[in-house]
Amino acid sequence: MELLVALLGFLGLLPLVLAYSSVSDATLKGLPGPGADFDIHTGALLAPILRPRVSGTEGSRAVLQHFVDFFKQELPDWRLELQNSSSTTPTSKGQPVPFVNLIATRDPPNARVGDVGRLALVAHYDSKLEPAGFIGAIDSAAPCAMLMHAARTVDQALTKKWAAMAAEGTDDLEDKKGVQILLLDGEEAFNVWTDTDSLYGARALAEEWETTFNPAPSAYKTPLDSIDLFVLLDLLGSRGPTIPSFYTTTHWAYKHMAQIEQRLRDLALFKSSPNHPLKVAKREDKNKDKRKEPLFLNEATKENGGFYGGYIADDHLPFLARGVEVLHIIPSPFPHVWHDIMDDGEHLDMDTVEDWARLVTAFTAEWMDLEGFFDVRTKREVEVTGKSEL
Repeated sequence: MELLVALLGFLGLLPLVLAYSSVSDATLKGLPGPGADFDIHTGALLAPILRPRVSGTEGSRAVLQHFVDFFKQELPDWRLELQNSSSTTPTSKGQPVPFVNLIATRDPPNARVGDVGRLALVAHYDSKLEPAGFIGAIDSAAPCAMLMHAARTVDQALTKKWAAMAAEGTDDLEDKKGVQILLLDGEEAFNVWTDTDSLYGARALAEEWETTFNPAPSAYKTPLDSIDLFVLLDLLGSRGPTIPSFYTTTHWAYKHMAQIEQRLRDLALFKSSPNHPLKVAKREDKNKDKRKEPLFLNEATKENGGFYGGYIADDHLPFLARGVEVLHIIPSPFPHVWHDIMDDGEHLDMDTVEDWARLVTAFTAEWMDLEGFFDVRTKREVEVTGKSEL
């Protein structure tokens, strides 16, 4: 009986595993980096998020408007929704605090409501109340910018893929995959982290989606059911992170992301790598020998034991409790600037930030089967030499 249960569990995961396909080296090389858009002072994506943005404050509203403007102006094919809730907090003196989650969705054209399974890419955008003036660059301004970059990078490839499928008559139900960006409010505790003073936006959204039902003949019963994988980014942007694989049931997805990381390093596309050409050129000892790569996702080879589950409390927990598959991308140990006033733009390691943006983008491209739909033939600026190549 135990063998049968294990086999059934494996078969339940099989469709997701088989749905995943790799992108070529040429595609990885052609994926654009964020460049000046991640400048901490003037960058169009990152700079507007690097400010205090406690839930219910003007800073929070300004950052939310930044997200809305980005999608409306640059990605008009994405459907935007704002999910609103309110709650009193330990510091609100009995007054309700508003929490607003932004949901940006890109589904195949003409897909029926409830028939699309989605990759959910998630980060929280609120910042901590204390210490005063806290920015929260790794926590989680930089992850939000990474998701914006990923969405923008894959957008045209999605359009081309779905147009090609329609032309070939292959846009059947099995190919109905979409991608969703969830920018969640109210992750931080206002006083001391408890089950009720934390995860305000995530708890509200998971509860609402669990009880919102799609039309009867839909492939997915609720919006919650439609999440094939919930990828949560948090505390990313400090140098030298190590990311555990937390869940047995999503270890296969962790391994896929780890494989992409290794390929990006082998192709000398990871700017934080000690073997990136710029790093090698600057070595004072002029020793050009290849150095050991300090992997971000360093647990791809583990198979049994050591899966810590939900011991790190974060926005995934309300979704995990309702059966959603979670890939939690968070360093352990936490970066030294965690919940410290030094968690600002100046203390980001920008090479690491750009590497995460590239890695998350490539993972999204593979999940959405976008090989062949990126324009990799045009000239791109080579970050290493400043020259152009085909």
